[in-house]
Amino acid sequence: MPRDYKAEYSKFQSSTASKRDRASRNKVRRAAERSGRVRKGDGKDVDHRNGNPRDNRSGNLRVVSRSYNRGKR
Repeated sequence: MPRDYKAEYSKFQSSTASKRDRASRNKVRRAAERSGRVRKGDGKDVDHRNGNPRDNRSGNLRVVSRSYNRGKR
């Protein structure tokens, strides 16, 4: 039986943990925009050094290029 990718994606994106992680990432991005560290459309991401999206301590955050942040797995 083939995998149902649409159902898997829907189930993951609607989970409570996934929603909290996404909200935390959005929150820190908005704060960085307000402080002037990033701008909309600048090609930068706010990176969590330890990989935990809910750890929003200033020492754990850095602004990096989009390609670096999304390729560091």
